[in-house]
Amino acid sequence: MRKKVDERIRTLIENGVKARHRSMFVVIGDKSRDQIVNLHYMLSKSVVKSRPSVLWCYKDKLELSSHKKKRAKQVKKLMQRGLLDPEKVDPFSLFVETAGITYCLYRDSERILGNTFGMCILQDFEALTPNLLARTIETVEGGGLIVLLLRSLSSLTSLYTMVMDVHERFRTESHSQAAGRFNERFLLSLASCKACIVMDDELNILPISSHMKSITQLPVREDSEGLSEAERELKNLKEQLNDDFPVGPLIKKCCTMDQGKAVITFLDAILDKTLRSTVALLAARGRGKSAALGLAIAGAVAAGYSNIFVTAPSPENLKTLFDFVCKGFDMLEYKEHLDYDVVKSTNPDLKKATPHEHEKLSQVELLVVDEAAAIPLPVVRSLLGPYLVFLSSTVNGYEGTGRSLSLKLLQQLEEQNQISSRSAETAASGRLFKKIELSESIRYASGDPIESWLNALLCLDVATSIPTISRLPPTSECDLYYVNRDTLFSYHKDSELFLQRMMALYVASHYKNSPNDLQLMADAPAHHLFVLLGPVDESKNHLPDILCVIQISFEGQISRKSSIKSLSSGHQPSGDQIPWKFCQQFGDTVFPSLSGARIVRIATHPNAMRLGYGSAAVELLTRYFDGQLTQISELDVEGLPENPEVRVIEAAEKTEEFINDLAIAYFKEKILVTLSYAQASVLLCMGLQKKDISSIEIPMEPHPISVEEDLNDAGKQVKDDMKSKLDGSLNPDLLQQYAILDKEAEFENALQNSGAKVLSGGLVSIKSNRNKNDKHGKEIEKQKSEKKRNKHDNSSKSNKRRKS
Repeated sequence: MRKKVDERIRTLIENGVKARHRSMFVVIGDKSRDQIVNLHYMLSKSVVKSRPSVLWCYKDKLELSSHKKKRAKQVKKLMQRGLLDPEKVDPFSLFVETAGITYCLYRDSERILGNTFGMCILQDFEALTPNLLARTIETVEGGGLIVLLLRSLSSLTSLYTMVMDVHERFRTESHSQAAGRFNERFLLSLASCKACIVMDDELNILPISSHMKSITQLPVREDSEGLSEAERELKNLKEQLNDDFPVGPLIKKCCTMDQGKAVITFLDAILDKTLRSTVALLAARGRGKSAALGLAIAGAVAAGYSNIFVTAPSPENLKTLFDFVCKGFDMLEYKEHLDYDVVKSTNPDLKKATPHEHEKLSQVELLVVDEAAAIPLPVVRSLLGPYLVFLSSTVNGYEGTGRSLSLKLLQQLEEQNQISSRSAETAASGRLFKKIELSESIRYASGDPIESWLNALLCLDVATSIPTISRLPPTSECDLYYVNRDTLFSYHKDSELFLQRMMALYVASHYKNSPNDLQLMADAPAHHLFVLLGPVDESKNHLPDILCVIQISFEGQISRKSSIKSLSSGHQPSGDQIPWKFCQQFGDTVFPSLSGARIVRIATHPNAMRLGYGSAAVELLTRYFDGQLTQISELDVEGLPENPEVRVIEAAEKTEEFINDLAIAYFKEKILVTLSYAQASVLLCMGLQKKDISSIEIPMEPHPISVEEDLNDAGKQVKDDMKSKLDGSLNPDLLQQYAILDKEAEFENALQNSGAKVLSGGLVSIKSNRNKNDKHGKEIEKQKSEKKRNKHDNSSKSNKRRKS
């Protein structure tokens, strides 16, 4: 049965093709796969060039016909004979056989990096992670489509409770209930994306946002040759530099104006040949950084450079760079096997040229560091030297990004460059520094709505989210706040701003971040967030400045049975890193039963570094877990009447509200106390208050102790009970067997005694309760024993001489 398609669907596809912007369709229903054919057909009609290529990503089962090759041969024979009737053939089967689809498992998605497709189909939503979402969407070119298939959903809200595959890694023995906060925020964000349409499997648009009501045609912004303004500027630049060598041939491979200017800047530094320049290239993902570096290396070879070293976090990062080195050689009319040779090898020794081996850079003329943001900052500093250096860094993206490079190293290089340029003596000998930033994307035009939506959803573009702090308060005035994750990931305007600022601190402080960290923060049941804030003025309607962010994970409470099972099988479950490390190293099944909190990540505001805010946050967190809660100050009774008249019912209602809030906080494990007799009595009185009981007579006698004294005694009793329970549950002598005093000697002895080897990243230190005097006394005794031993040896030698 034929059905007229909603004009808004066709209009959105055509607008995307005109503006070189991507569009996204979320199709809900069990037959959602059948509508892929119609969407691909509409896209093919709108695109002037050849049929758009298709990328189909899935978890493990594609659920297509098992006789695919046999069916493809039949369709091909019918097409050659002219006997294929499109009306009788299943459209989806015909589309699968003729569209040239690239199939990709989610676990193999790394192999599609660097490729470009006209349409991306994502099925098996439960297997998607933020990294996979960004990696697959970024392969779609401008004017292309992203189709998200959601099957077996009774309603959109059932997406909130969908169990994701990644939740299995988040669960631990003591924390097994993972939340779906990220999915909820993802669904709410779709309503804000102006290039997204949510529809059912019959192409009926679901009105989840107001912008879907009015999708109108866009005007065409092209000149007589069909070029946009940016394309016209790039064409003029290529014509101006056509006769210059080696710039002219190389710039013909550039796709954007920004990339062309970057190649020109690189070649200027190469042709200068003073070997005292550092050029840093900063850009987001998909801007053509590696391609620009590859073309610059080809230009350096043409300029006579012979010792060129290239390094990256891993050899896989350099695939695109070396591809464009070869393309640059082709543009310079170098011939393979005559002018250069390409050596490809699977020898594992060739993969050992890591950035840590900076001592091999003695004869280097040009050093190229790709993806420098994913390399630790001290290693990048050690790579700099008296030669030409090109740095490339992803400032926001989805694979090992961070701003510590740009905030620390590049800022330091800029300051040194400014100092050397001011003084005439150091201007001739000092190093020159240039910074290039790329903003235009290679695959799509600027202003792409899908890019803006994805950056906001995954907190990719948080470089501008760090506000300047107007006042740095002293640490004594700062307070530690617990962050409610339900509110943080609710997609409210203020919550989003607060979340962006929190992630901005992480990106600024840590050199390796990924969008998967966001899902870990949102859904992991054992993880919690704290922020250190200064004095909060509630009269001002703005968010307070975040001085420090702490992400912790509750670990431990592992049964002895699970510990023995893990030791016998040699398998370490996910989560609970510190308990399992101790269990493996020392073969101890008691330590994992203890409970503790591990600081996963801590980040301080870039403008508040080395001012004690991080230490203050950790100290407040320690006091919180020690049960040292803030004491409730006494009421200021100056402005109150002496005998305020309060009705009993009003007081009972207020008490009921307070008890409800207290109970909620207690069961959420926010209050480290147990129910006492006084609390049980209050609950009993509240229960009796609502009953119609008129025959109970309770003799009322004046109490000899005042209410204030009674409360103080009760508080003291609770505090003593808590202290005794904490002292009883944690034995300090038990932990001293793991304590290590000296750095190397005692650590080696502890490992020899346990008969185990240290795994990578498995080092844990525990503070010893033995004081410095004990250590000093032991050292003196050690020295005395050595002196005695030396005297004994000397005397024995002299006796031997006498005998001889």
